[in-house]
Amino acid sequence: MSIFLNSELAPSERTEDALFHVLPLPLERTVSYGAGTGAGPAAILEASNELERLCLGFEPCEHGIFTHEAMACDGPLSAVMSRISSHTETIVKAGKIPVTIGGEHSLTYGAVSGVMRALNQPVGIIQIDAHADLRIAYQGEKHSHASVMHLLSEEHDIRLAQFGVRALCAQEAESRASNNVFFVDAEDLVTKGLHAIDLPKDFPDLVYVSYDVDGLDPSQMPATGTPVPGGLSYYQSLHLVENALKGRKCVGIDVVELAPNGDETWDFTAAQIVYRLMAAAIS
Repeated sequence: MSIFLNSELAPSERTEDALFHVLPLPLERTVSYGAGTGAGPAAILEASNELERLCLGFEPCEHGIFTHEAMACDGPLSAVMSRISSHTETIVKAGKIPVTIGGEHSLTYGAVSGVMRALNQPVGIIQIDAHADLRIAYQGEKHSHASVMHLLSEEHDIRLAQFGVRALCAQEAESRASNNVFFVDAEDLVTKGLHAIDLPKDFPDLVYVSYDVDGLDPSQMPATGTPVPGGLSYYQSLHLVENALKGRKCVGIDVVELAPNGDETWDFTAAQIVYRLMAAAIS
């Protein structure tokens, strides 16, 4: 079994008492362009062995990182989402932070549902993404990766803060308005060099971070199924998340849509993003 940061962790740092619980989820069921996200979790775990312990001036792994076995993704998507939510609910109820690595973005529905059930409080989502994912039952599937944020908004009345979007349809623009979505899209962020955007004062104090690697510009992350030009830089994307988390509590993380293409550079980049978000969650 592959373990996140396996080469660096001491035995005491990899037990179930760990603060961070990594849940590999090789889900690939509704991809609509390029394929390969099912191989993402294994690639991230393998690449994580090359990471350094130090991040943002401290060692997040001192708080412990426990890696679960990869979750089965067979059966109806509704059943898969139920299994995911059960895992994240259990993790959060134990006072830990679930870190789900994908896999396609549809998994966020299950992960967030479990977190919200465990907390029974309002939760906001900070979303790094090239796409708004606010379509309604895209291609007839309500659990599509392109519909995940619409479904969460409609079923759980969740608040969204979207950064980096640059591919949007009219239906999604309408969903943004009806669901009170806060957003700053890629063109403004990139052309103005913005690295810090303050969230609205009424945004929930409990925050879940959903990081789709296609939020990055393809020059910095080509290994994804739906690359879109004009994206965020590596540091810009992370600074946006880190600033948005100030004064708030991170209750869950996912990093999704890596589609390994044979160049391990991008697997390592995704692994570094996972670890950096762990650091942001506790810094």
